[in-house]
This record gives sequence, C-alpha cells and structure tokens, in this order.
Amino acid sequence: MAVLDLDPRTPVVVGVGQWSERLGGPGYRRLSAVDLAAAAAREALGDTLADQSAVAAAVDTVAGVRQFETSAPGATAPLGRSTNFPRSVARRVGAAPARAILEVSGGQGPQHLVNELAATIAAGSCDVALIFGAEAISTVRHFAGAPDRPDFSETVEGDLEDRGYGLEGMVSRFQAAHGLTGAPSQYALFDNARRARLKQSRQEYAAGMGALFAPFTKIAAANPHAAAPTERTAAELVTPTERNRMIAEPYTRYVVAREKVNQGAAVLLMSVTAARRLGVPEHRWVFLPGHADLRDRDLLDRADLGTGPASIMAARHALEVAGIGVADLLTIDLYSCFPIAVFNVCDGLGLSADDPRGLTVTGGLPFFGGAGNDYSMHAIAETVQRLRSAPGSYGLVGANGGMLSKYSAGVYSTTPGEWRPDRSAALQAEIDAWPGVEQAVQADGWGTIETYTVRHRREGDRVGIVVGRLEADGRRFLARTEDSDTRMLDLLSTGEPIGRRVYVRSFDAVNRVTTGDSPMGGLRR
Repeated sequence: MAVLDLDPRTPVVVGVGQWSERLGGPGYRRLSAVDLAAAAAREALGDTLADQSAVAAAVDTVAGVRQFETSAPGATAPLGRSTNFPRSVARRVGAAPARAILEVSGGQGPQHLVNELAATIAAGSCDVALIFGAEAISTVRHFAGAPDRPDFSETVEGDLEDRGYGLEGMVSRFQAAHGLTGAPSQYALFDNARRARLKQSRQEYAAGMGALFAPFTKIAAANPHAAAPTERTAAELVTPTERNRMIAEPYTRYVVAREKVNQGAAVLLMSVTAARRLGVPEHRWVFLPGHADLRDRDLLDRADLGTGPASIMAARHALEVAGIGVADLLTIDLYSCFPIAVFNVCDGLGLSADDPRGLTVTGGLPFFGGAGNDYSMHAIAETVQRLRSAPGSYGLVGANGGMLSKYSAGVYSTTPGEWRPDRSAALQAEIDAWPGVEQAVQADGWGTIETYTVRHRREGDRVGIVVGRLEADGRRFLARTEDSDTRMLDLLSTGEPIGRRVYVRSFDAVNRVTTGDSPMGGLRR
C-alpha cells in the first residue's frame, strides 16, 4: 500500500528514545526516574526530525509505566517520588496533555500501551501519544542511607488515570505462607516442569540455559545502555560461584533479571494526519501491523506448569494479524526475565534457541537490565531503529508480565499498512473458559511431585517448595519443607524429584511436605 492511500487515522511510531547512566560513570548525574524518563522522551521527540517544541505541544496523551516503588502496596521510595509520574515527565518536556495514564504493574506494560494507544488513535480518540518509563533503582539503593542523598519528591497537579497495581492473581497469602513470593521461585517452577517434560537432567538443562543466554551477553556487551555489558560463556552463566550464587533452583544469579539499573525509554505515536501536519518525514514512520494482549490462568490453575500457553497464543496472533510468519522476521526480542520466558515462546513458535537472528535486540533483562516494568520499551526503541535501517523488514517484540501470565506482543515494520484490529478479546474468552485444576488448600496424605524449587537464602539456608498431586483424588497441592528436613531438601536438590512419592500434612496456614522415608510423625500439628 502506498503511503498516500493510508487512512489518515492510521497510527505510526514516529520517535523512540533511550537514556541511561551508571553509578560513577562519565557524566553520572544521580537522575531520578522522572528525569531519566524525561531525557528518553526528549530523545523520542527529537527522533522525529520535526520541530521538537511543536511536537511536544501536540501531545494530547501521556502514559507512564510504573516504577517498582509504585508497583505494590507498601512499596517504599527511599529518595521520594512524584505524586503524578506521567505529568511530571510531561512538564519537563513541554507537553500539557489532556490525558495522563499510569499503567498497571507488569513487564507487558510498554507493549500493551503501544497496542492500546495505537488503537485509540485509529479510533479517532487520540492524535499524539507519548509513552515512557524509567527506573533509577541503582541510584536509589546506593544513596538510600547516604547523608547527601538526593530528594526525588515532587508534587504535580492534574488529572491522572491511575489504573492500580493490577496484581490480582499474581500472589496470594496462601502462596506467601508457602514461601512462594518472589518471581525467581515462581518462575523456577515452570522451568523445572519444562525440564522434566523434556526428560533432561539438571546438568543438561543448565547447559541449555547457558547456551540460550550466552549470545545475549554478547549483545549487551556492545549496547551503550546496558547495565551489565560483560560477555560471558554459557558455562560461566550457570556455574554456581560466590558471585554467581544459586537463587532458586535451577537459577543462578547470572540468569535472572538484573534490577539494579538507571534506564529510561520512550515511544512517540501519532496519526498519519498528525505526522504530516507536524512535518515528520515518512522515512521515520514505523507501523504496527500485528498486535495482541492476552492473560493466562493463575499459576496453580494451569493444567501444565511447564508452559505458558497464553503467551504463545499472543505471539502467534500478533504474527497472524500482521499476515506474516516467524521466517519473515528480521529482529526478535523475547522478554527474558528468566529462561522459561524465552524458552516458552520459542517452543510455541518453533524457534531454535540458537536462531541466527538472535532472540534479543538489547541484550536481555539479566544483562542489558531489567528496568522494572519498562524493559520492553527499550526493546521497542531498538527494534524501531533497526527496522528503519532495513526498510520493508519486520520485527517482533514479546513483553511478559506477572508470573508468565500477562503477555503483549507487537509486530513492527516500515511497510505502510492500515490499522488492523486483533481478536484478543475472543482469544481471552477462550483462555478463561479452559478448565481449572481442583486444588487442596489443606492437603493430607500421599502425593507425587509435579514441580518444585529450592530457594537459597544469602545466609546459606534452604527452603523447598513443592507443587504436587494427592494420590487419593488427584487434587493439586502446594507445600513447603520443614527447615530442618535435610532429607527432603536433598531429594529436591539432586536427581529427578518430579514424579517422586512424598507425604504432605496440613497445618493451620501451611502444608508441610516430607519424604516417604522420613518419619511422618515428625510433621506435628
């Protein structure tokens, strides 16, 4: 399709920007998350090659991605924070938007906002939208207790569409009572279940995780915005050492998302009409021919704990809407907070872990940096820049949130094309209709292990977490080990625990699990 034939409401990405700084690095300025996001937003405005002031004045909608310090009840902000993050950023870049959005928590946020606001532009309810996010976690943690710490507090007036935390189904008191709180332990359940399904040994699977992520480190090492620009071998990534300690089996520190970053990114969307009016050259335009947003069932409701089918469906549907296949992609960036997030989509799309195109354009969350909920904004920025250098090509961004549960996918291209609605709502209804798994909140009796992990604390002690099925009725249970039950902990840390027979007993708030060889009387009510 020729550009002249486009519907004037067709949404286009016209600007992207990134900004970063490292503690003690050249030009380090102790920037807040607001300042980092604003710096990235200015880059995005300038990336249009149009009059920056005029473009900023035309912004009618701004949308911000939450920082970790605003992503959960009780989260603290040791250096202070803005009362209205989106409008704080808008004010710094000279924008006075009618609408300001603060998105829900989750790494799907950047791509979801692009999908949503592109549709809003296509519907005629928005003309120019600026989307941004940032994290200054490295700076905040470094200066939290310092006498000369900066003050990032600011109060900004103006309407704010605060969408809330969006944590429903992510974690519960029941899960917390069993030690299943942090992301590493929950994602480890998926990777261990996948390993057992593939019938791989621990050593084989660890080697596969290392082989998956070693190419990511090479890309991060060449990325000026990367928080950990160090190339590492596959063996180095998965071999436990003092610096690369075990976090939650099978994860060592090097293969989990790195949250200590100072990074910001922004994306500028507008209608074709606005792009022409503001003088944005057509060679800056990038289209969104494919998109999808889906959410999986809650963790313990899923039939198969070794996969995330909704994520796969979202990626497939985005490609379907774009009218292309995996082979047509020039670039791919799959959210990589943990290995399973990449493996899962690769399994579903038929991608090899060593695909010569690579599976990241940034270096990935463990090496480029897991900029809170905002990582995929950087992936979008990198994708847009690469596609501009290869007109007619396509790039896929897969953004994961929650516990392998919320997934937003986008296909980008410089090839002109009108907006195509997706069928995410119909697919979501299909997912919601999938039968759940009956659960035993209070579990007593013999059962078998479905999946597991062992959390390793810095102090050296271990906590085992087991998901299993009761022999009596097949109901799923969640249980944890007794701290002193070294026999059960050793069973989980060696050989193949999945499929092993164990004994579980319920207490007031928690189920305890032990081996069949241990005295059952040791589990006292």
